[in-house]
Parts: sequence; C-alpha cells; structure tokens
Amino acid sequence: MSRLSCGLCLLAGLLFSVWPTPSTSIDSTQFWLKIRASDKFQRSVIADTGVAIQWIKDDYVIAIGNLQEKKELEKLGWVEFSSSVAEIKDFPSKDSEFHNYTELTASLNDLQKKYPQLVSLSSIGSTVQGREILALRISGHLDQGAQMPAILFMGGHHAREHLSVEIPLLIVERMLEEYSKGNERIRRLIDSREIHLIPAVNPDGLEYDIASGRYQMWRKNRTQNRDGTFGVDLNRNYSYGWGTGGSSRDPDSETYMGTAPFSEPETRAIKKYIEDHQNISTLLSFHTFSELILYPWGGKYDPISDQRDRNVHITMANKMAEWNGYVAEQTSELYIASGDTTDWAFGEHKIISFTFELDPSSSRGGGGFYPGPDVIPVVVNKNKEPMLYLIEYADNPYRVLDAN
Repeated sequence: MSRLSCGLCLLAGLLFSVWPTPSTSIDSTQFWLKIRASDKFQRSVIADTGVAIQWIKDDYVIAIGNLQEKKELEKLGWVEFSSSVAEIKDFPSKDSEFHNYTELTASLNDLQKKYPQLVSLSSIGSTVQGREILALRISGHLDQGAQMPAILFMGGHHAREHLSVEIPLLIVERMLEEYSKGNERIRRLIDSREIHLIPAVNPDGLEYDIASGRYQMWRKNRTQNRDGTFGVDLNRNYSYGWGTGGSSRDPDSETYMGTAPFSEPETRAIKKYIEDHQNISTLLSFHTFSELILYPWGGKYDPISDQRDRNVHITMANKMAEWNGYVAEQTSELYIASGDTTDWAFGEHKIISFTFELDPSSSRGGGGFYPGPDVIPVVVNKNKEPMLYLIEYADNPYRVLDAN
C-alpha cells in the first residue's frame, strides 16, 4: 500500500470514528473533503467554490462543502478523499463548562450586578429568531466612556466555534476580578479605556448547533433562504469587498454570503454598534480553530497599501504571537475570503483589526471545533496577555511602531 493510500485510510478512519452517518436533522448533506492544494492561489480557487476551509497543510486542505461543491472540485481532479459530515455526539457531561445562550445571558447579567460601577449590559439588536445580541461595556468611568479610547472583542460569528465565545468572556471576567483585588495594571487599563465585549454575534446558530443534544457542525445563522435552505455565513456578509472571492452565492453553501451586504440582522447590529462608538480604535474577532493571528486583507492578495497601516498590523500580530505561539500572517495568505469583519472594520473605519483562530491547531485527536473543556484554561492563559496588549495600545495603536 502506498504512503498516500495509508494516509487516506488513516484520515478515513479518523473522520468516520468522529463523524458517524448523518441524520435528517441536518439541513443538507455536507462532506469533509481532502483537496490537493499547494499554494494560496489554489486554495483561493477552492474557497471560491463555496466550501469552508478548515485545515491547511503544505500540499492539501481539509474543507467542508455541499454536494455541488464536492462535484465541482472533483471535476478539477483535486479531491483526494471525501466523507459525509454527520451529527456528532453531544459533549459529555463534563463539558457543561461551555455556555449555552441562557447561561451566557445569565453570566453577563451577573457581571453587571457584581460590578455595577464598571459594567453596563445592553442589547444591540435581535437575531433572525428574536434572540438579543448582548454587549458588555466596561470602564472605570462609564459616564465618560465615549471620550475614552475603546476596543471591541467579539466571538461566536460561526455557530460551531463555541470556544470563541468562552475565551473573551472568561478573560474579561478575570480582568474584572483582578480589578476588584487591586491589580494596578488592570485598574489602570480599565480606568483609562472603554472595553466592549460582544461574545456571541450568532446566538441562533450557537443554539441550533447544540439544541438536539447532538452537534450539527453548524456554521451559519438561521435565516431561511429563498430555496428553503438555512443560513448565511455572517463572516462573509460585511460590505467591504463583499462577494469578490472566497464566498458563495449558493444559499446551501457553508460560505453563503447572503443576498446583499449586511442582509442579516446580526451583521447590521455590529455595523450600527461600531458606527455608534466612534472611539473604537481596535478590534479583535475570535474564531476557531488553527492557532493563527490574521490581519487584513482577506479579500485580496495585495498587502495594506499604506506602509504605516501595514506595519502596525504586522508589528502587533508578531508581538502577540510571541505570547500565544500562534502564526501571524495576512488573512489571504491562507486563501481569499471576502466580506469578513476585519476587512470591513479596517477598510471602512480604519480600525486596527485582527482575527484570532484559537486552539487547537488541527482536528486531530478529536479536537477541532469541539475540543472539550480541558482546553479552556490553557487558551485563556495563552490569550490574556495579547488582549491586555491590545487594550494598552487602544489609545493609539501606532505607538507600537515608535516602541520598536
């Protein structure tokens, strides 16, 4: 048996052991695909079909796509292996540390009650199914927050990325605890900044992914599309460069961009929130997984044209990578992906913007989107210092260039 055949058999065993036969509760058949690709240009061709790339290696990628996308890639002769995505067994009872929407809402309310002088909780809009999208505003001087430098942390754009909700929430909780204990650094930062947290941009999708007791591997929101399928990829629905590559016009696709920029109430809520808070200088959007620090542009291969703008992103990304051990790079070095949060935030508002693709580095060993609770404290510890660093420089991110 050849080395390639052995590899495919091992991959098949892994996929079938983790993802059994799909059930009718999934809206349409999805496939795990191993696709040959040796550079960012081939990866962009793959992304253009509408599949969601999950894992990148030197000469192939692993992606999730629908039947039509699978057939399109098979015509190119690039598909080395495919397997149906199936419902995954629910987290074991020990995984109850992850927050569902009710628990998340309770935790945010508890923070406001526990630290009323530091925390303000509000709804910034409603989802397709009517759930409130909640935001925390944190400052030692809440009444003067609009006059202070501000930063925004977000999580949960993609439903199955539950760790992206936990990490910013838990780090903010830890910061507030340290503030109350008199930690001088934390007190200085909170007293001189306005910190915004939107932990779950896509609560409908988050709930759908866990509602049946079996994971749905769901990515999008829960809009009902014109053809009866469900969901728009919220991280392809922002206006800057919308629809110019790495997203799909097929409503059944994992990366369906929607009918128009900001077609979804969730992305419209983020748009309004950022436009209403002109003091936001810095943004960090949490995703999973791959252990990456990404910065604009995602929708084009060209680097940021202004050298100073480019250097501040590169300098900050490289510095944060020293703490969390992630790989720092421009988003399109992976593949073209247009209409995402950070391209829009920087392209339209000049907000210095990053995406963290959190742990694990791959789906091996049962990790991927559902890594279990043991990773939570590890990932919190790895990413606390990068978050504090961004808060520190929120008054003027370009100060990092003068410090080097």
